[in-house]
Amino acid sequence: MNTSRWLILFLLTLTINILGIYLMDEWLERISKPLLIVILIIYFLSETKSFGSSLKKWIVGALFFSWLGDMLLMFQEKDAVLFLLGLSVFLVAHMFYILFFHRVKVKENVQARWWLVVIIVIYYTALINLLYPRLGDMKIPVPVYGIVISFMLLLALHMLFMKNRKAGQLLTAGAVLFVLSDSVLAINKFYQPVEYAGIVIMLTYGLAQLFIVKGAASYIISDDKK
Repeated sequence: MNTSRWLILFLLTLTINILGIYLMDEWLERISKPLLIVILIIYFLSETKSFGSSLKKWIVGALFFSWLGDMLLMFQEKDAVLFLLGLSVFLVAHMFYILFFHRVKVKENVQARWWLVVIIVIYYTALINLLYPRLGDMKIPVPVYGIVISFMLLLALHMLFMKNRKAGQLLTAGAVLFVLSDSVLAINKFYQPVEYAGIVIMLTYGLAQLFIVKGAASYIISDDKK
């Protein structure tokens, strides 16, 4: 199958998932959600099959643990432990993304922008201060997860300063959407209900993964051609 068709299939599957959330159709949600990351993995491997970059393993690892996290969180209402397990698995996924962004940053000789650290710290501090009084038993896991995803975002923002602007913009946009998705999820779960939270969370999450994967593929292909 042409790689562009995998992208169309992904967007169609994401649309079906969001429709399932809107219609409160559990069957549609549970059929479509497991397919999203699988389709992205197939797309990524197809797009980069002719390129032997060592960076590929970090993206595949991040997607695999994202898929596993999706599976765990899909059933969190049946067992509260599944939320903690899902959070832990997504933390691992973000570690893979961190390793990818770090290696690209070093490879491209992108210098650290410390003003970006200030922005990230302000956002993280504001969000955790909002959530912390209501975290209950999650007073350690949620802040720790927040630190990891904030560091992922910090490294991703540095992708804006590499030579491949298109890839950098996609990677950064994906990371920003990922943090937005998780922030809405946290506010909705621990602070107060957010209108259409499920739709917002899945839309931003789906596009986040798509943009990161497309950006990574674009970078790997262009880097191989240098």
